[in-house]
Amino acid sequence: MGIVLLPAAAATENPGGTVKDFGGTSYQYPPSRTEAVIDTLHGRAIADPYRWMENIEDPGVRSWIDAENALTRRMLDGIPARGAFEKRLAELLSIGTVGVPEVAGTRYFYEKRQGTENQPVLYWREGHLGEPKVLLDPNALSSEGIVAVDWWYPSRDGHLLAYGLSEGGSEQSTLHMLDVDTSTKLKDTIARTRGSSVAWLPDGSGFYYMRFPNPGDVPKGEEHFHSRIRFHRLGDDPAHDPVVFGEGRDMQDWLTCDLSEDGRFLVIHASQTARKSALFVKDLTAKNGEFIDVSGDLDAHFFGTVHDGFLYIQTDHGAPNYRLIKVAAANPSRENWKEIIPEGKFKLEQAAFAGGRIFASYLENAASRLYEYDADGKRLREIELPGIGTVYGMGGEWRGSECFFGFTSFFVPQTVYRLDVGTNRVDVYDRVISPVDASRYKVEQVWCRSKDGTQVPMFVIRGRDAVLDGESPTMLYGYGGFDLPITPSYSKTAIPWLEAGGIYAIANLRGGGEFGEDWHRAGMLGKKQNVFDDFIAAAEWLFAEQYTSPARLAIFGGSNGGLLVGAVVTQRPDICAAAVCAVPVLDMMRYHLFSVGRYWITEYGDPGKAEEFEYLIRYSPYHNVRDDARYPAILLTTAESDSRVDPAHAMKMTARLQAATGSGNPVLLRFETKAGHGIGAPIQKVIDEYADYLAFVSWRLGMEVK
Repeated sequence: MGIVLLPAAAATENPGGTVKDFGGTSYQYPPSRTEAVIDTLHGRAIADPYRWMENIEDPGVRSWIDAENALTRRMLDGIPARGAFEKRLAELLSIGTVGVPEVAGTRYFYEKRQGTENQPVLYWREGHLGEPKVLLDPNALSSEGIVAVDWWYPSRDGHLLAYGLSEGGSEQSTLHMLDVDTSTKLKDTIARTRGSSVAWLPDGSGFYYMRFPNPGDVPKGEEHFHSRIRFHRLGDDPAHDPVVFGEGRDMQDWLTCDLSEDGRFLVIHASQTARKSALFVKDLTAKNGEFIDVSGDLDAHFFGTVHDGFLYIQTDHGAPNYRLIKVAAANPSRENWKEIIPEGKFKLEQAAFAGGRIFASYLENAASRLYEYDADGKRLREIELPGIGTVYGMGGEWRGSECFFGFTSFFVPQTVYRLDVGTNRVDVYDRVISPVDASRYKVEQVWCRSKDGTQVPMFVIRGRDAVLDGESPTMLYGYGGFDLPITPSYSKTAIPWLEAGGIYAIANLRGGGEFGEDWHRAGMLGKKQNVFDDFIAAAEWLFAEQYTSPARLAIFGGSNGGLLVGAVVTQRPDICAAAVCAVPVLDMMRYHLFSVGRYWITEYGDPGKAEEFEYLIRYSPYHNVRDDARYPAILLTTAESDSRVDPAHAMKMTARLQAATGSGNPVLLRFETKAGHGIGAPIQKVIDEYADYLAFVSWRLGMEVK
C-alpha cells in the first residue's frame, strides 16, 4: 500500500441539503422531520427537534435509518481505497488473538482466536504444557458469528465452568454451566447476568454471582440497575437463589464478588462507575456473621482480595497514585491497616497475587513497568519487559508456583509470558506473530501544553522516512474518561493507515487513568472541558511541529471518545478535515435516561441539578450544533444492539448536523445491525467497519491509496 497526495477535499456549498460522493455525484440527504419538542430545565428552554428518533421501533424511524444506511453505502463503497483497506485488514485480523491463562488447580483455561474465526475459542489444558483441548467454541453456536462468550469462571479444581453467552453484541449475558471433563452442558441456566462475576465454593457445589432484576420486578427503566449478589447451589432453581448482598444499596452500584481460596471470606465490591468503589468482607465461618464495611463512606476506590487470612487492599484513599494495604480479614478495621506498598511517583495500575508473591504493574508516562514483591511488600526485583508497552491480564494461584502476564505494544501483538516464581525465569508461553516490519516505523512520545498550562503526553507513530512538511495525513485518537488509560497496544486497524503513509497519534487526555486519580478527576464532571482542551492542544502541537495541518487531520474516538469528537467538532469545526464519531454519547441532557446511562452520572454529572446542568449544556454536542457552521466531513456510527450507548445519540446528531452544516462536507450515519458497542463483534463486521473508517478518512484527507 502506498500514498499519493491529492489536493485536500474541497468544501462546496450545498445549501439544499445535498452531498457529493467520491466521483462527484450529488445525493440528497434523507428527509428528517423536526418536531417542536421543548424541555424547560432550570428556567431555560431546551429544544430537541429529533426526539422522535429515540423510538427505534417506530416504522418511520426504521425507514429513516434504512435511507441513511443506503446513502452511506453509496458514498463509502465508491471510494477506491476501501478495497485495499479491507484486504489488508482481513490479513491482519487473521493473525488471531491469545489470552492470559486462568489457573484452576492443575488446569489452565484461556481464549484464543485463530485465522478467520469470528469469536475466540475457550481452551483448557491439563498442566501448563498439556495438550490444548477445545472447551467452548461460540462459532458453532451461530452461522453469523454473533454469539459471544462474555465471561467465564472455572471452579477451584477446574472441573466445572460457569460462563456467559450473549448475542448480537448486546452483552446481555445468560449464565450457563459446563462439565469440563465431558464438555457436557449442565441444566443450570440463569438469565440477567450481564457482566457477572462468579465466586465458586472450594468444593464446586455452588457459587456466588451477580444478577440484575427481571423486568417488572423494578420500576420501568430500572431493569439495568439494582444488581444483587446471590448464591446458587448446583441443581437448584435459580428463581429461588437467595440474595446475599445488595438490598438497600444505591441502585447504581455495580456489584462484583470474590471468595478466598479456603472459602472462608466473601469479598464484595460496590462500584459507582469510575468515581469510587466500596469494599465489604464477610467471614462465612462466623456464627451470625455480617458484612464488614471496610471502606466506610470514603470518596475513593477500594479493591480487595484475601489470601492466607489477610485482606490486601489497593486504594487511592490518601494516595491518588494508589497504594497497597494489608490487614487481617477477620478484623479489617481502619486502625489495623498496614501499608505495605506506599504510593509512588507513578500510578499502581494493577496488583496480582501468585505464588505467594505480589506482582505490581505501574504506569510510567502511560507505559507499563512490572515489579515483584514479597507478601509483606518488600520489593524483590523489576521484571524486564520487551520494551515500551502495556502489561495486561496478570494472574495465577496464590498457592501456586507461577505468574502469567500479557504484554503488547504498538508493533508487538498479544504475547503471554509465564514467570516461574521459584527460579525467576520468564518464558514466552504463547504469542501472536505480527506480519509487520516494525523497523519501518518510529514511535515518539511528545508533550503538549493544554489551555491551562497542563502538560499532556501524546504518542506519535510514523514512518521513519516521513517528511515533516505539514502535509502528512494524520489520524488523532483520544478517549479521556472513566479512569481508563490509553496505553501502547497492537492495533491491527491502525497499521493499514501507517502502511498507506499516514501518521497515527494517540493523546493521553485528562479524565483517563494514565496518571492516577487526580488526572482522572481533572477531566470529569465540571472539569470535562479540560479533556476537549487537551485534545485540541494535541492537534495544534501537530500543526506547530509540521506533522500535519487542519486540511490533513482526521480525529477519531468511540463511546466516551465519541463524546470527545462531538464536542471538539462543535467547538472547533476548523481543526480537522474529517471526524469519525463512533458509538458516541452526544445528548448530555438525556444521556442518563437511556439504557445504562444512569451509571455515568458520577462521571458526567446530573442535568437535573442546576449547577451540573450549566456545564453539561455548555458542551453537549447535540445542543451546540450551529446552523451554517462549516463542519468537517463526519462519519457517525452506532449499532442496533448497543446496550451501553443508545443509538439515538448518533441518529439525532446526524440529522441535526445534516440540516445545519454549511460546508457541503458529507455527514454520514453508519447504522450496524446485529451488533452492539463493539464487544463480541464477528471478524467480518470488524473488517467492514474499519475499512469504512479508513476509506472515509483517506478520501477526505486527499489520499490515494494503492
